[in-house]
Amino acid sequence: MKGPDKTCSLRSSGVKRVDNRFLLFLFVALTMTAFAANSVLNRVAVTEFQMAPMDFAAIRVVAGAAVLWALILPRAAAQPVLWVPRRLAGAAMLAVYMIGFSWAYISLDAGLGALILFGVLQVVVFGWAVWEGQTIPLMRWIGALIALLGLCILLWPSGQTAVPLAGSLAMVAAGIGWAGYTLLGRAEADALGATAGNFLLCVPLTGLAMLLGSSGPLSVAGVVTAIVAGAVTSGLGYALWYRVLPSIPTTVAGIAQLSVPVIALAAGVLLLAEPLTPRLLTAGALVLGGIALSLLPRHAR
Repeated sequence: MKGPDKTCSLRSSGVKRVDNRFLLFLFVALTMTAFAANSVLNRVAVTEFQMAPMDFAAIRVVAGAAVLWALILPRAAAQPVLWVPRRLAGAAMLAVYMIGFSWAYISLDAGLGALILFGVLQVVVFGWAVWEGQTIPLMRWIGALIALLGLCILLWPSGQTAVPLAGSLAMVAAGIGWAGYTLLGRAEADALGATAGNFLLCVPLTGLAMLLGSSGPLSVAGVVTAIVAGAVTSGLGYALWYRVLPSIPTTVAGIAQLSVPVIALAAGVLLLAEPLTPRLLTAGALVLGGIALSLLPRHAR
C-alpha cells in the first residue's frame, strides 16, 4: 500500500515546519534565487577570473562553514553532533556536489549547467519517492514530465546548443550529490546546526580536492566571489532550504528546484552576455509551465 508524502510522517515529530503559506513561498523563492546565484558566481569565478574549480569549491565551503558556525556558537541550544552517520553522509553528498559543480563550469554556461543539475535532481527525487511508496498526484506527474521535456529539448544534440560531454558528466555527478543532500534534509530538526555540521565536515574533502586540482595563484576577485558564494548563497541559502524541506512533499522539493535553471539562464543572459536562443526560451517555458501545473492547488485543477 502506498504511503503519503514524506511531510505527513513529520508532523507529529520534533521537526520544525513552516505552516504560514506566504512565508513558505517566500522562503522557497529565496532559496531558489540563492541556488541560481551559485551557478552565476561559479561561472564568473572560473571563466572571468580564471580561478581553478577546486580552489573555488574549497574556499566556498570554508566560507560557508565559517559563517554558519559564527551563528551556531553563540546559541543557547546544544551544538550539533558531528560524528553521526547523517552528518557524514550529508558532508559526503555536499562534497560530491561542490566538486562536480565547480568543475562543470569550466565548459558549461550558467543556465545550461543549472538545467542539467536540476534535471538530474528531479529524476533522482521522483525515483526515490516512488521507491518509498509515496502517493504522487497525477497532475504532479504530468507537470514534472512537462518540465523534464523542456530539459530534453535543451540537451538534445544539435548544432545550435553544443553540450560539452566532460562538463555535463561533472554536473550529472553534482546533481546526484545535491539530490542526496536534499533527501537527507527532510528530517532535520535543527536546520542551521545540520547545515553547519555538513559544511564543517566537508572542508577536508574539498581541501584535498584543492590540493590535487589547484592550478596557480588566486586572484582577489575570484576569492571574493567564492566567499560570497560560500557565506551567503550557499551557507545561509542551504540552511534556509533545510528549514523549508520538512514543510513540503519530497516531489514538490524536486519540482520547485526546476525553476533554478530558468533564473540562472536569465541571469547568465543579462549579466554574462550568454546567448539566448529560441531553443533555450522553449525549454525555459516548458520547465516553468510544468512547475506551475504540478503545484496548482487541487481545487484549482
